Amino acid sequence: MRVYLDWNATTPPLAEVLDAMRAAAERAWANPASVHEHGRAARGVVEDARAKVAALGGVDPRDVVLTSGGTEANNLALRSAFPALAGSPPRVLVTSRLEHPSVTRVAEALEAEGRARVVWLEVPPSGALAPEALERVLAEERGSVALVTLQVVNHETGVVQPVRELARAARVAGARVHVDAVQAWGRLEGAATDPLDPLFGGDTASLAAHKLRGPKGIGALLARPLARVSPVLLGGAQEKGVRPGTVDPVAAAGLGAAAARAVRSAVRWDAVRARRDALEAHLEDLGARVVGRGSLRAPHVASTVWPGWAGAELVAALDLEGVSVSSGAACSAGTVEPSPVLTAMLGAEAAPRGLRVSLGEDTTDAEVAYAASAFRRVLARGA
Repeated sequence: MRVYLDWNATTPPLAEVLDAMRAAAERAWANPASVHEHGRAARGVVEDARAKVAALGGVDPRDVVLTSGGTEANNLALRSAFPALAGSPPRVLVTSRLEHPSVTRVAEALEAEGRARVVWLEVPPSGALAPEALERVLAEERGSVALVTLQVVNHETGVVQPVRELARAARVAGARVHVDAVQAWGRLEGAATDPLDPLFGGDTASLAAHKLRGPKGIGALLARPLARVSPVLLGGAQEKGVRPGTVDPVAAAGLGAAAARAVRSAVRWDAVRARRDALEAHLEDLGARVVGRGSLRAPHVASTVWPGWAGAELVAALDLEGVSVSSGAACSAGTVEPSPVLTAMLGAEAAPRGLRVSLGEDTTDAEVAYAASAFRRVLARGA
C-alpha cells in the first residue's frame, strides 16, 4: 500500500482538472495574445480561468494577475510595494518568521537592497500572531509602514492566523496588506470570502493552482480595485503589463476548473478533521508533541515534533514503509536548514525534529490506519 500524506506540498489533480486541460490542449493551444481565431480561442480559455479565480476571491476579473504560482505572486506583491527610490529612506515592511520563504527571503532581499526596513513580529509558541503585537509596531513606526504581509494558514503547522483582525489594524494605520492565502483557498469552512471585505481582509492575496488540486506552474495575485501592482519583470504587455510572458491556456484551463470547485470544497476539507485528529492522537501516544495544539488550525494538518528523532530521518524511514510525509516546506526539501517556522515557535532544539502530516479530502480511514501502523513499526525499530 502507498499512502500520500503530503497534501500541503501539492495536491493530486482532480479528474475534471485533467479533462479541462486535455480539452484545452486540443482546441486552445495557440498564443492567447494573437488576434486570429486560434489565438482568440486560447484567450477565451485564459479569461474564463481568470473569471473563475475572481469568483473564488470575490474580486473583479480585471484585478486578477495570472502568475507562475504562489511564489511569484508573493514576490510580485512584496516587490511592487517597494520600488527603488533614489535618496528616499526605506519604508517599513512588517512580517514574521512564520511566513513562507517566498515572503521571508524577499523581505530580507528588499532590506539588503536598501528598499525596505523589515520589522519582524514576535512569534509566540502557539504560532498565532497577537494583534496587539502588530498594533504596537504600527504605533512605534508612526505611519512609516508601507506593507504588512500575513499568512492565512501556515504551510507547516496548519495554524490559522487572525488575519482579518491583523489586516484591519494595519489598514487603519494606513499600511497596505498582502495576504499569502495559498494554503487557505477552498480549505477553511466558514472562511469564504466576505463580499464586503474580500481577500481575507488584505489588499492583495496570492493563490497557487496546485494547492487547489490544479496544475503546477500557474497561480494568481488577486487585488482590490485600488491596490496598485507594479511589474517586477519587463517584457511584453501581457497581464496589462504587470506580468509579461505568454500565459499557457492549458494550465489556465486547469486553474479555472480547480478554482471553480474550490468555491464549494471547504465542507469536504472540514470532514477530514476527524481522520486528522485520530491519527494525531495515535502519534501522541507514540511520543510526538503536537505543534499548535490549542490554536485554531486547518482541519487536515498535523505538525509534530519527535524527541530523539530528526524529522528528515523519519521522513526517509516512513517512505520505505510506503507513507509520504514531509519535514518542512516542500520548497526547502533537501536542505539541512532547520524549519524557520518551528525555530520561531519552539526554538532551535525542537526545529530539526519536526514532521508534517497533511491529509486530503480523498484520504481514507484505511490509509490513516496504515500510516499509524507504519509509524509504530518505524519507531519500534529505532527504540
